[in-house]
Amino acid sequence: MTIIDAPAPSRRAFLTGAGSLVIAVALPVKSRGQSGEERIFGSGESSPVKYAPNAFVRISPDNTVTILIKHIEFGQGPFTGLATLVADEMDADWSQIRAEHAPANAELYGNIMFGGMQGTGGSTAMAASFDVMRKAGAAAKAMLIAAAAEEWGVPAGEITVSKGVISHAGSGNSGSFGDFAEAAAAQEAPAEPTLKTPDQWIYIGKDVPKLDTGAKSTGAAQFTLDIYREGMLTAVIAHPVKFGASVASFDDKAAREIAGVVDVKKISSGVAIYARNTFAALKARKALEVEWDESGAETRSTNDITQERLDATKNRGAIAGEKGAVDDSSFANTENAIEAEYVFPYLVHAPMEPLDAVVERKEDGGVEVWMGSQIPSMDLGVLSETLGLDPSQITLNTVLAGGSFGRRAQSDAHFAREAAEVFMAAGGETPVKLMWTREDDIQGGYYRPLIVHRMRGAVNDAGDITAWEHVIAGQSFVANTPFEGMLQGGVDATMVEGASVIPYDLPNFNTSVHIINNPVTTLWWRSVGHTHTGYAVETFIDELLEKAGKDPVEGRLALMTDPKHQRLANVLERVSAMAGGVTAPEGRARGVAAVESFRSFVAEIAEVSMENGVPRVHKVWCAVDCGIPVNPEIIKAQMEGGIGYGLSAILFNELTLNDGGAVMQSNFHDYRSLRISEMPDVEVEIIASNAPPTGVGEPGTPPIGPAVANAVRRLSGATPRILPMIKSLQA
Repeated sequence: MTIIDAPAPSRRAFLTGAGSLVIAVALPVKSRGQSGEERIFGSGESSPVKYAPNAFVRISPDNTVTILIKHIEFGQGPFTGLATLVADEMDADWSQIRAEHAPANAELYGNIMFGGMQGTGGSTAMAASFDVMRKAGAAAKAMLIAAAAEEWGVPAGEITVSKGVISHAGSGNSGSFGDFAEAAAAQEAPAEPTLKTPDQWIYIGKDVPKLDTGAKSTGAAQFTLDIYREGMLTAVIAHPVKFGASVASFDDKAAREIAGVVDVKKISSGVAIYARNTFAALKARKALEVEWDESGAETRSTNDITQERLDATKNRGAIAGEKGAVDDSSFANTENAIEAEYVFPYLVHAPMEPLDAVVERKEDGGVEVWMGSQIPSMDLGVLSETLGLDPSQITLNTVLAGGSFGRRAQSDAHFAREAAEVFMAAGGETPVKLMWTREDDIQGGYYRPLIVHRMRGAVNDAGDITAWEHVIAGQSFVANTPFEGMLQGGVDATMVEGASVIPYDLPNFNTSVHIINNPVTTLWWRSVGHTHTGYAVETFIDELLEKAGKDPVEGRLALMTDPKHQRLANVLERVSAMAGGVTAPEGRARGVAAVESFRSFVAEIAEVSMENGVPRVHKVWCAVDCGIPVNPEIIKAQMEGGIGYGLSAILFNELTLNDGGAVMQSNFHDYRSLRISEMPDVEVEIIASNAPPTGVGEPGTPPIGPAVANAVRRLSGATPRILPMIKSLQA
């Protein structure tokens, strides 16, 4: 593989620590004064080594190389992926490498794809950090070599580095990184560190052991749930049953009588119960009596909300994309026209670890917080506002998290606000751990919006698709948030991505959107808009091609005439070759789908049968082009995980409101996920590429739904258009 030239950062500042080399790339000079204490990954303990927390690379006298990762690790692999880049450029031995979360500081650790805001999402971690991390590693290596050259009195150009050993063949001298860490810190940083060419890579493109697997497997890894502070109270919140309701009054007499309960306080989002242990807090919450003000609450059922949105799609909304002319006359020949309505329900993220946070007052009057912060910039800002402290007085520790799928990427930082309010309501001195149960998250969390689509398509007698009309209606979760820039001219980009522009060259095309907000709280969900637009577009194009009598693969390829869609065409061709086409054994059918999302290209073919009215997915072939494949095994794992997660959603998942507006589901018994016995065999091939690396955390999810749906249509004669499939197929 080869790599394209990458732009160099505009500035570098290299920072020193006591007895260690610390390196930062593209950081402001004023950041030099900051310092902190090194945390040993997975242990929760501290070492005596001091360092500047804005650095990306830290080399300690014990010869360990610790990489500070500015993207949260919740299972998707940035600890390993980003550390791979540094290790490769340094020629370190993989056994030396450690990783830990960088501190919350957007100026130092901002995500260039978030406009400089520090955060993880949109499958941007690798894409946003590829150049920075390689340059940090290359600079560290250059400084180590310079230190060794000075000590040995030899030319730097004669020194080599291999597997963490610095050597000079002529003199026979050699030493470790740790031997030269302190001396290297005094060296002048190279103005332009030399990066390896792809043929010199030793780790990039290869599989290496994941850095966090060992600690997670042994229980040494620290999640927020594992953190306990001296005298800490556990708090749980009684939230309203209906979205938009608030506390009118409450009676806490019975709750306070529970052994272990310390206090009960009203906060903005509900009533907080404080106890010495979790059991007492949960028991007291059941005993608490709350009267809710529902004057501003959502009291409609899911069916009512759905119908409201379906009615809206009978007319066009704000134009998101158009070409040519599409009107009613375009569909006058009803024999060759198709009209379809799609309903995508509210979906919960349901990560294995629900939300939690620990807040503690520091001796200097500041506050320290531990939580799985996906967007530290948002969380830190809200913590500052709620606690009444300057951000510099708050230490926000990003902790390993047990999944997210978008749940921790909160545009309003509601959980950070609640944690701060709970802490302050208790007096602001006693450490508090705020815990949400899975029931809390499922019944009062933030969901993928309920979205509906109406589509019309026409095919002429020659088998050409002549018209395409697509109307979408649903909530915008970026409205009235710092991400409102995604909303322009009445169009929310997150609602129409994958639909406003499609990879198929059609003469007449129109996509529009209606934004209809209501009190139900919503949020991005794994693959965001592509989770529903990919399904609608890829099933609808499949039906139109079938109407035209064309092969689903060849028909798609014939419509991908624009060169910018060539990479998507490539994965489609590759997946077809992998599966041997779309012809399936007797009793089964195959469906195909291809979706570009988050700058990556994924095509999938699913082989399906029907068992008791429910699709059984036997095998999935997946081809992915995500640019330079830094860690192939992680890429494959993310494709497999995205497929399994997507299957859960399209087959079984639905969050519903009853006639009073209350959530009907509460845990995995009635919001069930895919069982291990239901997980299909998945075969993944990664397209070799020299393009910059792009996302893998989300792109595996969008194609699986339509691939299965297209197979189901071939088995049953109808596309499942109301999800989950178990609902529409068994109706």
